Amino acid sequence: MTFDADARGTARTAPEVSAPPGTSAGAPSASSGREARGLLASLGPGLITGAADDDPSGIATYSQAGAQFGLNMLWTMAFTLPLMAAVQMISARIGRVTGRGLAANLARVFPRWTVTALVGLLFVANTINIGADLAAMGAAGRLVLGWGQHTFTLLFGAASLLLQVFVPYHRYVRFLKWLTLALFAYVGVVFAVHIDWIEVARRTLLPQVSLDRGLMTVVVAVFGTTISPYLFFWQSSQEVEDLEADATAAPLIEKPAQAPAALRRIRWDTLVGMAFSNLIAFFIILTTAVTLHHAGRTDIQTSEQAAAALRPIAGDLAFMLFSLGIIGTGLLAIPVLAGSAAYAVAEARGWKTGLEHKPKAAAGFYAVIGLATALGFALHDSPLDPIKALFWSAVLNGLIAVPILVALMIVASRRAVMGDFTASLPQRILGWAATLVMGAVAIGMFVAG
Repeated sequence: MTFDADARGTARTAPEVSAPPGTSAGAPSASSGREARGLLASLGPGLITGAADDDPSGIATYSQAGAQFGLNMLWTMAFTLPLMAAVQMISARIGRVTGRGLAANLARVFPRWTVTALVGLLFVANTINIGADLAAMGAAGRLVLGWGQHTFTLLFGAASLLLQVFVPYHRYVRFLKWLTLALFAYVGVVFAVHIDWIEVARRTLLPQVSLDRGLMTVVVAVFGTTISPYLFFWQSSQEVEDLEADATAAPLIEKPAQAPAALRRIRWDTLVGMAFSNLIAFFIILTTAVTLHHAGRTDIQTSEQAAAALRPIAGDLAFMLFSLGIIGTGLLAIPVLAGSAAYAVAEARGWKTGLEHKPKAAAGFYAVIGLATALGFALHDSPLDPIKALFWSAVLNGLIAVPILVALMIVASRRAVMGDFTASLPQRILGWAATLVMGAVAIGMFVAG
């Protein structure tokens, strides 16, 4: 599926490439290998965004969805994939076209009070999410060792903050990505138990659901942890970071000749990242559906219960595997949560931003990161079990996504901001569809009986 097009909404087609001398048009060549390596090398903000989307909040929410409603929640992953891909492409496009992050562009379109309100909502949601993620990481440490939940929470929070301040993000994120491979355990489980794949396909396309408040709340949480506001700000700002790191690149509004390659790279990067994210989420829901839901455990209350979904493949090591997934995705996601809040606040205030800058050069930016992380740690010791806290942080994200999506789509459609590179017609259709759907399920959560 292709979402990108030019400013007039007409789809671009790749130019024909003739075969090198001495080869047939259908034969593999050395250039095809170089092209494949080039495509892999182009993966960046979109892939990181997709990996960060399956954070501890996502794991908890998808697990709750599968345990509570079984196979009947698989449809959400197929349904949200084109919507989230379009929204993230638009976010990336804004950064690459203008050379500014999302918050900076919001400030060009909306009154100051509107931008302050939107950024404030994001900061509150991100801080709560950080607190829930840190609590879950501490609980994951306790699952393995049997002690030290509070200590592990403090250590993970401090480690994340110190890494963000003193080590450029691009250096350590490559190592954190390996920890997220633990999430593929959820893929492995479905091959270790009997599954009726025809029934899986049928329930994915034709779920059996009743529109009550319980279902609508879970749908809001699933949509909120999948189409998360912090990812809009993050991917847009990361495009700006990559732009500033490349001396040959410039905002597309200044150098439109760079547009075909840049937008093609954004499309590829984002589609791969979002497909990875939703594939893992699909298997988390499926795994918990065929293990926990099938066994009658329909309401996950604790980390131990959530980890039990991995027992068919991991046995007594289920806690270890679950903990690796929680800790790995948490360490990957907390910098994204704190960083996106810092980008939003600093851009709205006109401060210097960027994780590649030294703390002295971007003091306000790093102060916001420190504040968000510190407040998140202060919130971690809530009466809710970490799994429940993660779920309700996803619900909150689902609610605040609606006004931020409206603002995002308005910015992406403004020629005064985007020039000839406003969001394409397919992107606008899917972006507004995502906004309407998120709004509808949020309202449904409150009005359903």
